[in-house]
Amino acid sequence: MRGQASLLAGSDPLYVVDGFPIVGDISSINPDEIDNISILKDAASTSLYGSRAANGVVLITTKQAKKNQTTTSFNIYTGTQSVPMKGRPDMMNAEQFAQFKKESYEDLGLAVPTQFANPSQYAGKSTDWYGALLRTAPVQSYNFSIASNKDKLSTSAVLGIFNQDGVMINSNYKRYSLRINSEYEVSDKVKIGFNIAPSYTINNTPSSDGIFYASNLNSAVPGGLFTNAMLTWPTSPYRNDDGSLPLTVQGSPFFPTPNWYRAAQEITNETKTSRILSNAKVQYEPISGLVLKSTFNVDLGSSLFKNFNPSTASTVFASLPPIVASAVNLDTKFLSWLNENTADYSKSFGNHNLNVLVGYTNQNYRSDISQIRATGFPDDRIHTIQSALNIDRTNTFVDTQEWALTSLLSRVNYDYKGKYLLTAAIRRDGSSRFGSDNRWGNFPSIGAGWVISDEDFAKKIPAISFAKLKASYGIIGNNNIGNYTQYALINNSSNAVFGSTVASGAAVSSLGNSNLGWETTSQLDLGLDLGLFDERIRLGYDFYTKNTTNLLYNVAVAQESGFTNFNDNVGEIRFWGHEFSLNTKNLTGEFKWSTNLNISFNQNKVLALADGVERIYGGFGAYATITQVGKPLGQFYGLIQEGVYKNAADFAASPKIFDSEVGTIKYKDVNGDGVITYGGDNDDRTVIGNPFPKALIGMTNTFNYKNFDLAVVCAGSVGNDLMVMSEQGTTNLDGVFNVLTDVQNRWRSEANPGDGRYGKTTSGTGHERDWSSTRFVSDGSYLTIKNVTLGYNIPTNGKFFKTARVYGSVQQLYTFTNYRGVNPEASVAANGTGGSTLNLGMDWGSYPVPRTLTFGINVGF
Repeated sequence: MRGQASLLAGSDPLYVVDGFPIVGDISSINPDEIDNISILKDAASTSLYGSRAANGVVLITTKQAKKNQTTTSFNIYTGTQSVPMKGRPDMMNAEQFAQFKKESYEDLGLAVPTQFANPSQYAGKSTDWYGALLRTAPVQSYNFSIASNKDKLSTSAVLGIFNQDGVMINSNYKRYSLRINSEYEVSDKVKIGFNIAPSYTINNTPSSDGIFYASNLNSAVPGGLFTNAMLTWPTSPYRNDDGSLPLTVQGSPFFPTPNWYRAAQEITNETKTSRILSNAKVQYEPISGLVLKSTFNVDLGSSLFKNFNPSTASTVFASLPPIVASAVNLDTKFLSWLNENTADYSKSFGNHNLNVLVGYTNQNYRSDISQIRATGFPDDRIHTIQSALNIDRTNTFVDTQEWALTSLLSRVNYDYKGKYLLTAAIRRDGSSRFGSDNRWGNFPSIGAGWVISDEDFAKKIPAISFAKLKASYGIIGNNNIGNYTQYALINNSSNAVFGSTVASGAAVSSLGNSNLGWETTSQLDLGLDLGLFDERIRLGYDFYTKNTTNLLYNVAVAQESGFTNFNDNVGEIRFWGHEFSLNTKNLTGEFKWSTNLNISFNQNKVLALADGVERIYGGFGAYATITQVGKPLGQFYGLIQEGVYKNAADFAASPKIFDSEVGTIKYKDVNGDGVITYGGDNDDRTVIGNPFPKALIGMTNTFNYKNFDLAVVCAGSVGNDLMVMSEQGTTNLDGVFNVLTDVQNRWRSEANPGDGRYGKTTSGTGHERDWSSTRFVSDGSYLTIKNVTLGYNIPTNGKFFKTARVYGSVQQLYTFTNYRGVNPEASVAANGTGGSTLNLGMDWGSYPVPRTLTFGINVGF
């Protein structure tokens, strides 16, 4: 939220569920359990979360029973998911590919192999390898809820079952969840409460994301099957005539090709996770207005990841089955607990209202991880580790991670007549993650508000129904680094030579830093909320500026020290932006129409890096991004492509690379020395794109007519670029892979120079493929119709149902975009994981976004 506030210390917001900061993701929480989600972005509201609030806070409140009500409800929906054609790459079919190969051989003056001599033989016989990995998949959700709040006992319960098959073959996700929230009023002064939410999930997903050569069989992350599929020859079927699956398929001799369809079907990547979120509280009100509360929260979980790669399946080019079967078992157990004790006092003195909160919290976390990797199984049907012949000791380990956070907090809220508002807060955090000399940090904030519409002069303006000015300033932090980063590490596999004898031993492998501390973000917020015409129109505007200092980074040290770098607090980044919101009631009669529009404009600039460091390179391979002082973070960096050398005259008049010739790619000579240079002192690389949007847009339109309701949700971004890095393979002209149909517009002759995007097939394509350039940059702007829901409230007489509603919805209805890749919302690193701050907007191939059609019914008793 509001920009990536760190280089290395993470960019995810803090999720807080019923007051409990959650470690890890929240996917195990059933959405039907959630009552409200609030997003905190300004300094005044986030400072109470101190050292973990630099990227914002998401508050999730689960459902509680309403006073003097007993309700029962059953919600169910079912639907199907599929990937629309617009969400798939436009690869050459078999006939087009055969023609491409035929022309490639002819361009080189070589004899055309028989299989490509007559491309028309493949008409109607093409294999869509990308589509072969996809399917139409079902999704179902069942939720049963009951809530009762009578006398002194309040209880609500939600039981949920969610089952979703993925649109990729052999992928699925199941979640079984239960939540019980209860509270009992022991007396007028004492309340106790207990919440418990067990869940169990099963997730199986083949290796879908990332680059085709990112890993090998010894890695925990195999190659990305979707990228592999795009590159596979469409002339090769994945199934034999008798229906059996071949181990390999025909491809380039330089990149022998396994059967990706078989790999997706046969490889197991299953994770089973059990988790319990629980909360117990005691609340005591000794005097009127003073509430003492103590809570104890627990997040206890266990997950088991099992991977089995049979001898018949491979996810990497040039690694042909049969291979050595392998298995990985990764067992993780974790416990996070939080004890929070607060005193909350509220008092009114005439027109003066005061609230004071003080508290003490202590949170601890521990995870125990054990992994074992084995190879050499007697049979592909036997998956148990103990049956393997060999244990891979390099990828077998046991690990324990622990951290603790102790905090003191205080907040004062004051208002006069509800018109003049003032809040001040401070939190003091101590974290085990930081150096012994710098473990404590203070995070204060102050905020003020003025409800102008309550003033007498404003009441004379009938158009204004509400007006409020607000301002806040505060300091928050980021402690999202490794648990032992501050310590020197010891490598116990270091050897020493004494005479002619080699002795094993241990040696310090990295430097510690006892002064390692927080990343600190200071933030100023100014805002205006304005309601007009009896709230027919509600406007909101916020300006923010925040500076993150003491950035956590690996700083280079002198070689004489025996080390290369160590972790320290260096550098500064500034973020600023404008946020606008508009809520309107367009029609208010029998036919109602309301609109909610949000637009944000965010910018950033690097003010300083480590001493002597002016730039940091990122990306993969040929360094596709640059972060430099005075510029925004993670800008795309490379050569500017200026078409191709169309003819001899163009070639003679233009700067060149050592192997340039007519028909090859032409780059801009940025430094004007007459030679194209990639890297070094005479570098012609420059900033070629920006992954950060100029604007983010969200809009919801809601329509109501009698018992019908319709909601349309849209979201998008404007002005950002993406690097379509998968095109390193899909636009490679050396003929080893299948390519995009767009490659047909390549240079063929001086009379037919193509569209200037692709050179000729006879040139050496190494630099055209591997060098970062504008060829891979694409406009990432998009607008997606995220959800359309049409519902009907069935009239009831109350005898059987209190409420009944049926609805149909479409998710990901359509995306308007000029992006050349599959998904304009992708940010996927080469190894298939999400992109980091220094590598945003890199698309190495990702899981496609399905369109989902569902039908549901909600019944209340």
